[in-house]
Amino acid sequence: MMEELKKAILEFAEGSKKTKFYFKDMEKAVSEKVPGAKMREVKKAASELVMEGVLIYFSTGSSTMYGLKGRGMTEDPTEGSE
Repeated sequence: MMEELKKAILEFAEGSKKTKFYFKDMEKAVSEKVPGAKMREVKKAASELVMEGVLIYFSTGSSTMYGLKGRGMTEDPTEGSE
């Protein structure tokens, strides 16, 4: 199930016209491909992809978005400065 969710997340991220996207948009797309996927499972799969370096978090200050690493302006300039 986890690999299926990761694959669906990557398909969404690669097929998205936007380089950054909200979790709710990603969750909606994944639930269409993997019926019955729970929000918690999608969140866990997305977090694993972030840990693997495939996806990155992008903070706008008020909310967190996801992006496919290396695609568009997704790199966080403050990353690593802590």
